[in-house]
Amino acid sequence: MSRVRWAVRFAAIALCGACCAGMAAEKEAALPKDLPAYGPLPAISTPVVNAGKLPNGMTLWLVPRPGFPKLAFAFAVRGGMAADPKQRLGLSELLVNTLHQGTATRSAMQIVEALQAAGGDLSRHAQEDALVVTTEVLAARSEAALDVLADIFQNANFPDDEVDLAKRNAADTLRANEADPSFLAQRAFAKAVFGDHPYSVVSPTQESIVLTGSKELRQEFRKRFRPDQACLVAVGDFDFATLKSNIARRFGSWKGPQGRAPQDPGTDAASAPSHHNPRAVFLVDRPGSVQTTFELGGFGPSQGESDFAAAEVANAIYGGMFGSRLIKNIREDKGYTYSPAASLQSLRQAGLFRTRADVRNEVTGATLNEIDYELNRMATTSPRDDEIVHAQRYLLGITAFTLQSDASVAQRLAGLWVLGLPPDEMGREIDGIRKVTSRDVAVAGGKYFAAARQTIVTVGEDAVIRKQLGAFDIEVRKASSGDR
Repeated sequence: MSRVRWAVRFAAIALCGACCAGMAAEKEAALPKDLPAYGPLPAISTPVVNAGKLPNGMTLWLVPRPGFPKLAFAFAVRGGMAADPKQRLGLSELLVNTLHQGTATRSAMQIVEALQAAGGDLSRHAQEDALVVTTEVLAARSEAALDVLADIFQNANFPDDEVDLAKRNAADTLRANEADPSFLAQRAFAKAVFGDHPYSVVSPTQESIVLTGSKELRQEFRKRFRPDQACLVAVGDFDFATLKSNIARRFGSWKGPQGRAPQDPGTDAASAPSHHNPRAVFLVDRPGSVQTTFELGGFGPSQGESDFAAAEVANAIYGGMFGSRLIKNIREDKGYTYSPAASLQSLRQAGLFRTRADVRNEVTGATLNEIDYELNRMATTSPRDDEIVHAQRYLLGITAFTLQSDASVAQRLAGLWVLGLPPDEMGREIDGIRKVTSRDVAVAGGKYFAAARQTIVTVGEDAVIRKQLGAFDIEVRKASSGDR
């Protein structure tokens, strides 16, 4: 996640305070002496994926799980926000949000009614590297659902009136988002870390919404929605041979445009980001704000890399689980914020390590001091054995819980495919977490967690932020709006 730099010349008094605060943060509440010892880490069974392709190149990952009579589909197409033309930032959001608004034979209402009759509806997401559509339907109605899905993915026609309505909704949503400091921080963070790389775009602009029309969406649909760039994941109660035959009958004749290289819709053709995020504070002025929103981050490992599991455990210890060091420090001990958090994000061409927190104006500087302290503690010291065990149990417990849901499994598998990873990566990740050692975590901490590696975005009152962060001797820049 985040790579942030320790404030080298922070005032001596603040440095003393940081050390004292750090010592206080390390104190653990005494637990009853008669608590039983932990049992062994439970085994987690990952789904068995039947992977294959149709003759037209469409990938199929099918996971039969008899029992509960539902079936989850996740349909992913490579080429998301990072594939949008520079003059049409965020076009992917309009594309995926109007995809189901009509085909040559079905109106928007008919599509909705048909899916509801099958027991489900569509969820649509424009991600950095892909467009993902998911639904969960009754197993007995899966053929009817497949009829609708196949029609949408091959024949969407983007009616003018539906596109106009979607554009108005998108413009209203963007205006609402721009009143949210978390959105402003995320947008500024992407621009600060990625610069002019396509990953710097996380939303449309009002201008791009106005300029995008039905004709352009149809053209982009024909470019991106092609079988050799698509994967259909199915998880649930079905007979493998029957479902594969049903899918082949509905998608087998699908053909993509001729003469285009397979990487055209995605980011593979673009150069990779530099992986050198700047050390500076990027300030988004929000006059009258009573709090400061922090979004810190930098480059980290992406899923599939050899140290990803170690970084996951390190992140959990630092700020990724409720009992983490960061939460104990700035939430429980200091009361600076209600819900700080840290996370890892995997993209096809980069991994990110991120920290976020919303804090009261008067503790803006103190909060950054404590975040830097916890980051540097991860970067320079080995975690205790009990911290490793807690993090492993948390990560494996969350994984075991999500694997109970067919929809969650389908989405996780679609995410692996988007990253270019095989379906058994899920099992390798679990095995990696189980085997992580204190040394592995210390190495990952030293590689990714130092405060000196962090880009810092702040959203709040300009004068408050500049005054309180002035002691850190870090350059403060006005954040970009996010346009590229």
